[in-house]
Amino acid sequence: MGGLAGMMAGLLGIGGGALIVPVLVIVFERQGVNPGIIMQLALGTSLATIVFTALSSVMAHHRRGAVNWAVFRQITPGIIVGTLLGSAVAHWLSSQELRWMFVVFMFAVAAQMSRGTMVTDAHAKLPGRAGMSLAGSIIGVASALFGIGGGSLSVPFQTWCGVPAKQAVATSSAIGLPIALSGTVGYVAAGLGTPGLPAWSIGYVVLPAFAGVVTGSTLAAPFGARLAHRLSDVTLRRVFAVFVTLLGLRMLWGLLQG
Repeated sequence: MGGLAGMMAGLLGIGGGALIVPVLVIVFERQGVNPGIIMQLALGTSLATIVFTALSSVMAHHRRGAVNWAVFRQITPGIIVGTLLGSAVAHWLSSQELRWMFVVFMFAVAAQMSRGTMVTDAHAKLPGRAGMSLAGSIIGVASALFGIGGGSLSVPFQTWCGVPAKQAVATSSAIGLPIALSGTVGYVAAGLGTPGLPAWSIGYVVLPAFAGVVTGSTLAAPFGARLAHRLSDVTLRRVFAVFVTLLGLRMLWGLLQG
């Protein structure tokens, strides 16, 4: 799971949360974790792993000179505010509500990926500082609520504003770092003292699960970045869409059964 998430981070500029969160939910269910906080644990742990996925991926893209650091600097303040807000909101939502939201998100991601293309407006421009902060805040809130690195939102936003697709993917990897860092801080703070936390947890971050995912994802992210610069990603995007759809159906089935 960690290796696949890491490869997708480098290849598509996504942090892997669309894969990590549903698998963690299944694992935590099998381990008998308190169902009232399973989603919060999966989201917090996913964001913590994305710190390392994003770092590994952005280093690989930076070596190729593909990251637009000006975009990164403009959008990061909004990202941090939005992600901290989103993690606080997730703490107060029920695990069931978060699951329904995540299922809808998964199907939306699958639909976007299955198209195999990115919408680009060559005549559009990135907004000014206020607009970038607003966009960052929206991306940050959504990323915290879905436990993702933000690429499924920040890549389309950039390409729609005329940023070349490969540069958007590379810059999205950099944007994933403040998302993951501030999101992890938010979920750790929100979860401290919560009753029923599993052993070896810090707030809503489960350390054994975190370690397992990080090991695979950190090794695989540079491989995905190399593929992004050498190969057409249409087939892999569609395979990813199928996999996310299957995981989404699995989560939906669990909700309907419950």
